[in-house]
Amino acid sequence: MFFDAPDFDAHESVHVAHDAASGLKTIIAIHSTHLGPAAGGVRHWAYADDAAALTDALRLSRGMSYKNAMAGLPMGGGKAVVLNDAPKTDAMLEAFGAVIEGLGGRYVTAEDVGMSDRDMTVIARRTAHVSGLPVSGNRPVGGNPGPWTAQGVFVGLRAAVAHKLGRHDLSGVHVAVQGVGSVGGALARKLAAAGARLTLADIDAARAAALAAELGAAHVPVEGITRVAADVFSPNALGAVLDAETIAALNVAVVAGAANNQLAAAGDGARIAARGILYAPDYVINAGGIINVVAEYLGGSSIETVSQQIAAIEGRLADIFVAADRGGQPTDAVADAMARRLIGR
Repeated sequence: MFFDAPDFDAHESVHVAHDAASGLKTIIAIHSTHLGPAAGGVRHWAYADDAAALTDALRLSRGMSYKNAMAGLPMGGGKAVVLNDAPKTDAMLEAFGAVIEGLGGRYVTAEDVGMSDRDMTVIARRTAHVSGLPVSGNRPVGGNPGPWTAQGVFVGLRAAVAHKLGRHDLSGVHVAVQGVGSVGGALARKLAAAGARLTLADIDAARAAALAAELGAAHVPVEGITRVAADVFSPNALGAVLDAETIAALNVAVVAGAANNQLAAAGDGARIAARGILYAPDYVINAGGIINVVAEYLGGSSIETVSQQIAAIEGRLADIFVAADRGGQPTDAVADAMARRLIGR
């Protein structure tokens, strides 16, 4: 039962749908609509089993409630996962769009891992409750949220470095970047342009090596990136990378990256804090993408407005860091308390 799942957190609803003709198997978790319709992307992924897919949907949807609230967006939190049990086809995407339409606007989807802005256009054939569509003349914001997420992580990482290291620029700061896909790659380029020294790793070793050559960076096997001696560890791949083992092996002063659900278990934020490492809560620092797609969905925003909203991530994190220091609490606990107040919990 959903109610017995460890990550069930008073979710308002959990929807399971199957379309035999297209092979669609999806779980849509709506955590909260306290602030507005539940907004969050759809992830297409090969899960070990159905329980793992449910766990991902539950954790990601709660994270979206917190993310949207902390970003000041008039949206609740939700997330969808599409199980990679069959090839992703237009028929499958259209069937997924029909499922969303059946929820009556309670959930708004967008691009996440395993999806593209082109996929969003196919989903949009069956529902209007979708964002992240390609930018056009009458839609100046939207499209791939990756670069916008990277911009938010960049300014948030800068806030963390300023707080922990007393550095107000990134020149010479050594950042170990895990994952150099759409978000991590864009972030690495921004960091290199700011003068940071980089060590890169990716599950696709050739991709990491190619970007390292482009940027004049080092690269290591993906299994070694959490042990690199650096100033900052930046996780930008999938979640749950920070557990008791990897936290013990970290050799950095700051953790700041785009991955969702970076903490594997309750108490991992406290473990990081106990080691004297500053952690930038993931759903605060990685809000740039959702800020962009919500602006597209609601309409009336410009690139300049979206950029200003993303720039505010820097100050928001600085406030969390100060509050954590004053209260002697881990930064994730401070952020969680703030977010839960905002969503009425």
